[in-house]
Amino acid sequence: MTLDADRERPDDLVQSVARAFRVLEVVTRSPGLPVKAIARRSGLNLSTTYHLVRTLAYKGYVTRLKDGTYDVGDQVSQRFYEQLGSLGRGPDTRKVLRHLAQSTGYSAYLGRISAGRVVVVDYAEAPGSPYLEDLERGLDVSAHATALGKALLLGISRRERYDLVVDAGMRKFTARTAADISALDAQLARLQPDRVVEEHGEFRDDITCAAHLVPRRAHDDTAWAVGLSIPGEVVPQQARRELSMVAGDLARA
Repeated sequence: MTLDADRERPDDLVQSVARAFRVLEVVTRSPGLPVKAIARRSGLNLSTTYHLVRTLAYKGYVTRLKDGTYDVGDQVSQRFYEQLGSLGRGPDTRKVLRHLAQSTGYSAYLGRISAGRVVVVDYAEAPGSPYLEDLERGLDVSAHATALGKALLLGISRRERYDLVVDAGMRKFTARTAADISALDAQLARLQPDRVVEEHGEFRDDITCAAHLVPRRAHDDTAWAVGLSIPGEVVPQQARRELSMVAGDLARA
């Protein structure tokens, strides 16, 4: 989890680096801007912005379009996938997820806790599940409203759970979403880390998600969970069995 001290302005702040990141943040949020607009939104003078944009373009972090505006460069995507790789996904994970998606007919997801957030590390799509744009590879997952998140919360201490959920916020996705930490605690008290965890319409209306915490071989091992997204209200027994077996397979992978 990121500490507040990590966000404090350091005494040896390198202004040019900070400004370059400011420009990159502007382009990432609003691709297709000319340099003048980038300068205005980043609060920098035009000359400085020109120098920074040209440097970022040379390094591949932004790219100049035919109309003279700028978009995000391919090096941003490259750093993103390198970060995913650093999350420690094993070489057999993709094969296991594909098997789970094929055997159940539902999209399968692998998640873990990283830097105080529940993150989707990998997934395998299947025709039986609706597309969920918030469950993409590399995106934060709302721990309080998803089965994947709840399974992972069962694998950490109550103090860690509280810090993670409060820091991330408890957005109300549907009328069924837990509204506060007490309601979430009551839900988790009824769940067991060695069983399939379900949520019904808490993340999206008319969609059920099921997940299973991957058993840890040692207390300090990383907590992982594997999950499925299922239309309707019922988790088929076959999907429950496959989730349990896959969680065991991933523990040994």
